[in-house]
Amino acid sequence: MSTTLESLATHTTDFIPRRFLSNGHLQTIVGNFLPRHNTLPHAEPTLVEVSPATEDQISSQIRCDCHWQPLDVRASHHTAIIVHGLEGSSSSQYVVGNANKLWQAGANVVRMNMRNCGGTEALTPTLYHSGLSGDVDAVMRHFTSLYGLTSVSLIGYSMGGNLVLKLAGELSTSAPPQLRSVIGVSPAIDLGPSADTLHAPQNRLYESRFLSALLRRFRRKAALFPRAYDPARADAVRSIRDFDQRITALYSGFSGADDYYYRAASARVLDRIAVPTLILNAADDPFIRLLPASRVLIAANPHVTLLEPAHGGHCAFLATPNRATHYDGYWAEHTLLRFLFDHA
Repeated sequence: MSTTLESLATHTTDFIPRRFLSNGHLQTIVGNFLPRHNTLPHAEPTLVEVSPATEDQISSQIRCDCHWQPLDVRASHHTAIIVHGLEGSSSSQYVVGNANKLWQAGANVVRMNMRNCGGTEALTPTLYHSGLSGDVDAVMRHFTSLYGLTSVSLIGYSMGGNLVLKLAGELSTSAPPQLRSVIGVSPAIDLGPSADTLHAPQNRLYESRFLSALLRRFRRKAALFPRAYDPARADAVRSIRDFDQRITALYSGFSGADDYYYRAASARVLDRIAVPTLILNAADDPFIRLLPASRVLIAANPHVTLLEPAHGGHCAFLATPNRATHYDGYWAEHTLLRFLFDHA
């Protein structure tokens, strides 16, 4: 495994953006649509119960698309659980890109769908939101117990980054010994400021795309669970904050958007993280905002490493490929791969 790893993760020095892609918006857009080469074996879909049934509701399940090494080495090889971002899925390009590298390096890979994502709206009566870090915990514990896994890492992008960091902080020194590292790429640590920045004029394209997808999903949920959801709640929504005020908060037990942003943010628990943690954040990310108070907590925590290059956009970090060294230019993926195996 080490030879493969060395060939995959040698480009972890300072990030230099790909030519003509030094702008954060260009990095973000090109990174989102750039096609990926996928050589993963066929996934083994597995349903994991993340919330038990009650008298009023059926249980909540999520689908994980898994790639397992042979059974005789499965437990001893490292396992990476990858969590996508807002309105993404286990098929998001950055999930697939990471999964390919991890698989080639000999790891087991679990591509986790959040509740309702990846076409799974019927598997849960609830919505999904940025506070459901317990779902990641349930997935980790399920597979650790099922296969006797000895080494696990959590990787989250954007909203998924907030989830894995929040879980690490909540677990603190009580994290299971199998959890070796946590990695957040462009994580939405400070939810409120990031949601509000999405509404800025220069970011309306991103907000419109997210919002359209969220509203379509909510209307599908209302059709599947008509007694639980009022589709008319979506009629006056014009921003992500509106959506969280009128829909997320109402149906997820928060008093409003501000209460949701506060309680669901990993910013509240950064000081409690006690496992090796890597945060990759581009200074030119169009809409993720990391507040000074959060930076203080990160700097004071010896378990947390923040890498913040000047460029990289949102979940992109596209550097110049080098065919001679088989480097594909996905700097964040190579950087997190090195961190992950350094702590496996």
